[in-house]
Amino acid sequence: MGEERELVGARLDAGLRAARFSSPPSADEFAADVEPKNVPAVFRDVAKGWAASSRWDPLHGGLDYLLEKVGPDVAVEAMMSNTGHVFYGDLRSHERVSVSFSTFIQSCKSYLNHMNAASDSSKEQGMLGEPACSRETCSNSSENLEQVYLAQVSIMNAENKERCSLQVLEGDIQEPIFLRGKSFSSINFWMNKGHLRSSTHYDPHHNLLCVVSGCKKVTLWPPSASPFLYPLPVYGEASNHSSISMEEPDYSTYTRARYMEEYSETVILNCGDVVFIPEGWYHQVDSDDLTIAVNFWWKSRIMTQMLEHMDAYYLRRILSRLVDQEMSIMVQKSPFGHSKDRTDIQRMAKTLTGFQLFSLQKDSPLQTLEPSTLQALYELISLVHDGAEVASQNDKTEATSQNKSSNQRDETKTSAAADDSSLLDKDPVAKIILPVEPLELRSMLLAVVHTFPRTLESLVLNMLGPVGAEILTRKFDEMDQQTTKEEQVEFYKIFYSVFDDQYAAMDVLLNGKELFSFQIFQNVLDKYLRVHVDRPS
Repeated sequence: MGEERELVGARLDAGLRAARFSSPPSADEFAADVEPKNVPAVFRDVAKGWAASSRWDPLHGGLDYLLEKVGPDVAVEAMMSNTGHVFYGDLRSHERVSVSFSTFIQSCKSYLNHMNAASDSSKEQGMLGEPACSRETCSNSSENLEQVYLAQVSIMNAENKERCSLQVLEGDIQEPIFLRGKSFSSINFWMNKGHLRSSTHYDPHHNLLCVVSGCKKVTLWPPSASPFLYPLPVYGEASNHSSISMEEPDYSTYTRARYMEEYSETVILNCGDVVFIPEGWYHQVDSDDLTIAVNFWWKSRIMTQMLEHMDAYYLRRILSRLVDQEMSIMVQKSPFGHSKDRTDIQRMAKTLTGFQLFSLQKDSPLQTLEPSTLQALYELISLVHDGAEVASQNDKTEATSQNKSSNQRDETKTSAAADDSSLLDKDPVAKIILPVEPLELRSMLLAVVHTFPRTLESLVLNMLGPVGAEILTRKFDEMDQQTTKEEQVEFYKIFYSVFDDQYAAMDVLLNGKELFSFQIFQNVLDKYLRVHVDRPS
């Protein structure tokens, strides 16, 4: 893994990139400046001073030391993979098995001997051009423990001291100076024989991963990258693991996953290096041959202080904040604006005349509109006109509307394959009014009231979708911030005067906003919890 480079994804926020320390901070500095930020940090050579760094090294007699230290009769719980050298968190992909520690270490010794023999053979036969023993050959000659991983074997466990099968090794490691005073949930031993990959997952505790021997490549994602990693459903057995296959990602099913590398960062940990992985941060680890690591887990301050009777409130607040964030992203201004000039207005005037809706006159209120606003108005009128034509040709407007709603619900259920912009793309009115400045939209609506009020009525009652209702009412709020109270009262009086039933218009806007909120809520549940819900009838 020496040729690997540390990489940072192009879309990873600078404030979320792992900090690097050439020397460890004090406990006070870590508690004040590192841990509260909930951002990874890499500390070089922290574990090099441990006795384990020299005593456990497989390349320098460490396997014999571990055999003698632990003894021949200790059994440990290990993971056995059903998917080759990749260990996925899904319980269907691996099983927990009891393995004699001495048997595993003997298997590692056999693997090391084959590696050394392969290296010598390569040197001897290199000049002859003959192939040497490959990693696969070495692996296959090491009995049936190739896919066994000593993962999370307890050295110390605060909740269950009887599970500490490797407690005897605790004297070979040291508590890092910057973790002094922490109440550890557990300290664990990790060891693999051949090259190994662990699946992308997050932990519910703060984690300090320390490489004692060998090398690990750790790829990190912030919790905010969850939508790109498709975590397993929150109600499942392995809900902290990603659904994405690391070997063959299915981008046709998990469309957002094609961007996951752009939100990631990779760090390389050699012997003695450690990385702080905050709770909730996704990480995927590649371990080189015969790599040994120790990790420390402890509860974060926020989780320690979170009271159970407040959980329901926190849940609602967090979901509400995620929904607000998704809404803001959805309705932010489009980068594509209208750029029509006065020559386009003459063409629009002819079209409008052809619709028998309006003919531009010198004293027309439309003459005061900006060209881009007039273009937006033209597109809105075209939508209403086209909708009226369809209705007159085929009296299936209600069925079409129902089918459209049904399709939208079906597509929402499978939103794992949908882009975030899909709701906006399906709402032509929303796309048209989104780039229009609030005061320009105000002028446009007032002009429409005086020129073709029935078109405005049809637009709101028949054409306005959920996203359009949300954007329109947000524009109203922005208008209110830029006008006086008297101007606001006058505007809404004129706007609602075109409707035979003003309350029906208000219902359309409010129902549309609620439906939009629910669609965003569905997106949030899918992205962050992988849960799909239907709207209650």
